[in-house]
Amino acid sequence: FILVHLLILNLFFSTKIISTSVCRSPLGMSRGQILDEDISASSQWSDSTAAKYGRLDCEEGDGAWCPEIAGEPENINEFLQIDLRSLHFITLVGTQGRHAGGIGNEFAQTYKIKYSRDGSRWISWRNRQGKEVIEGNRNAYDIVLKDLEPPIIARFVRFMPVIDHSMNVCMRVELYGCEWLDGLVSYNSPLGQQMTLNGQYIYLNDSVYDGAMSYSMTEGLGQLTDGMCGLDDFTHSHVYNVWPGYDYVGWTNESFPNGYVEIIFEFDRTRNFTTMKVHCNNMFSQRVKTFQKVVCYFRSESDWEATPISFSPVMDDVNPSARFVTVSLYNHMASAIKCQYYFSDIWMMFSEITFQSGDDPTHKVDDSNTRILIGCLVAIIFILVAIIVIILWRQVWQKMLEKVSRRMLDDELTASLSIQSETFTYNNNSPSSVPSEQESSSTYERIFPLGPDYQEPSCLVRKLPEFSQTSEDTGELQKRVQEGVPHYAEADIVNLQGVTGGNTYAVPALTMDLLSGKDVAVEEFPRKLLTFKEKLGEGQFGEVHLCEAEGMQDFMDEDFSFDVIENQTVLVAVKMLRTDANKNARNDFLKEIKIMSRLKDPNIIRLLAVCMSSDPLCMITEYMENGDLNQFLSRHEPEGMIALLSNAPTVSYSNLHHMATQIASGMKYLSSLNFVHRDLATRNCLVGKNYTIKIADFGMSRNLYSGDYYRIQGRAVLPIRWMSWESILLGKFTTSSDVWAFGVTLWEMLTFCKEQPYSQLSDEQVIENTGEFFRDQRRQIYLPQPPMCPDPVYKLMLSCWHRNTKERPSFQEIHHTLLDCKP
Repeated sequence: FILVHLLILNLFFSTKIISTSVCRSPLGMSRGQILDEDISASSQWSDSTAAKYGRLDCEEGDGAWCPEIAGEPENINEFLQIDLRSLHFITLVGTQGRHAGGIGNEFAQTYKIKYSRDGSRWISWRNRQGKEVIEGNRNAYDIVLKDLEPPIIARFVRFMPVIDHSMNVCMRVELYGCEWLDGLVSYNSPLGQQMTLNGQYIYLNDSVYDGAMSYSMTEGLGQLTDGMCGLDDFTHSHVYNVWPGYDYVGWTNESFPNGYVEIIFEFDRTRNFTTMKVHCNNMFSQRVKTFQKVVCYFRSESDWEATPISFSPVMDDVNPSARFVTVSLYNHMASAIKCQYYFSDIWMMFSEITFQSGDDPTHKVDDSNTRILIGCLVAIIFILVAIIVIILWRQVWQKMLEKVSRRMLDDELTASLSIQSETFTYNNNSPSSVPSEQESSSTYERIFPLGPDYQEPSCLVRKLPEFSQTSEDTGELQKRVQEGVPHYAEADIVNLQGVTGGNTYAVPALTMDLLSGKDVAVEEFPRKLLTFKEKLGEGQFGEVHLCEAEGMQDFMDEDFSFDVIENQTVLVAVKMLRTDANKNARNDFLKEIKIMSRLKDPNIIRLLAVCMSSDPLCMITEYMENGDLNQFLSRHEPEGMIALLSNAPTVSYSNLHHMATQIASGMKYLSSLNFVHRDLATRNCLVGKNYTIKIADFGMSRNLYSGDYYRIQGRAVLPIRWMSWESILLGKFTTSSDVWAFGVTLWEMLTFCKEQPYSQLSDEQVIENTGEFFRDQRRQIYLPQPPMCPDPVYKLMLSCWHRNTKERPSFQEIHHTLLDCKP
């Protein structure tokens, strides 16, 4: 893992293409790397609330920076200014109020940001929709992190609180990002243009450019330096709720009689340039191609050199993918570069342009540093070899223990399953079983933690540097969490692998015993009445098929309302066990039938029938005509101007709220039975008529959602972006961890599933963020408030993500809250 991390860092610094998901390190307000003399302010309450006390998560002085007079929305004059000493790429900001150990209660509810690259020209930051005001704090102690979309390139940054005179304001702040090694301070280019494609307007303007814009763009930076590369299809975008063409700046050759677009790049100083990388669209089916030729001139003093360099990339009329074109600059010394990009078709579109220079800090590695690096790599290799040997030894030892344990259980434990009938009696609320003569006496093997799909939490704990040193750290982790995380002991849980290899539900053993004490009232369904439509997913033990079923109404319980016309075929999901499945998988399949047959709630997928008379064993469950909620919402847009312009189908907020309330109701029912779902997400909710929602468990089996699961050591897969911190670090799954996942699911819905949760973080960074929740030093990153999410609903989400599980609401409370705040 360390070696891979080093290789990634090396790749990052060698290519120098800034990534907003990687460039998110604190720049030094909270840790003191930014010196007191580099922090200034327009005014202060007193010496104890001076600018130098405006450091995030610090309580020095009177606990924060506080201006003498609070600003007003119409006239903001107060500011806290930070000088970073050099240009930085800033992707995230954090704010906090004045807590001062409970004495203070001043904070900025909203604020604006201004920035400058030279200290003279100040630019107001605006988000991608043109909004300047940033939502700040709601109390004096919580840290609120806000992504800067778009990011900014600046040396100087000002935080400017916006508030009326009804309350005083104080701020503590932090900036997050990395050094801007390109040295580019501005580019001048023609304005981006508008395309009409199939009656749709494609806007290819540089909408976040921060310089002057008239007939051309001058003295600014924008989308060509925002760290976001455009998609292959330029009509779509990474960014939610923007117009077609947003990712690209584009021009048509009809507006350029010379046949080229000229862009001038200005830098902070004279540099020794090695390469230029230009990210181009190549969707040739729409007459868009990479440039045919580029001619670049260099200026080191006041005049342009007479002799330019020229480069012609290989044209590609086969692969329509967008790509970086690398242009060698042959170590030219310059403080400015003028490049003329020649058209090879009607349209030319760029989304990112970066420069590499030989005098960058990343290229200055002397011999001594090289020797140190090689020595470190050799040591790391030896450590990795030792770790591999230990892992192999443990696996052999675990297999030996597993064989011994199973042999003991085969001798001691037997259980039987009869689909037709079982008889149990109860005395004093304690179940005792009396099997009938019809029961079989087949034994089953209990699922052991040492099995191939078990993931030891310590494997994830070791990913966090703080937990990788000694076993005392892990012991402390277990000790600190023991009281705050109630959970079922592993030995008391019955985990069902299901046909796809993913856990269906985690059920307390006592509950499983109670369920086993009832007859399974599920009828045999004739296989010939099932017509295959498509395969929904597959896994280690079986497959899930979408089928049409004839005459299903005749197999329904009296208490089950089935909204289908008589003699009409209905869509069903058929879980099919492989004929070569092992005994464990077959027993799990039968247990799953028992459990599913007892789940009777309008918001939970129902088991309709089974096919057990011959192999392959099948269970038939409901399926909703609109598919899963993730795909349903991603095909829709929120009501508003964007939807009107794009003529896309819409879903109103009231319908979103209705669907969320149904999910909460279904989970309330599961939690009342002490069932833990463990994979609640929009991909596992199905949508029917009139926005009816039913919770299912097909998500893990579908290739469509393979990116939502993180594979541990090539074996277990976990939906880490939906999992609570204690589930990731300790392997503890409870109703409280389902509550956490509900908060993430609610966030998905209110973003219309346009992006993955924590899309700005890599999988490893998501795991590291859970460590911040454990340490509880207020540095953890929360999912941001979606644009259309009301404050009470976002407050509900945040309550689902409390560090302490006891502080998270129950599903009954969540359901009640959603009913109360119904729009």
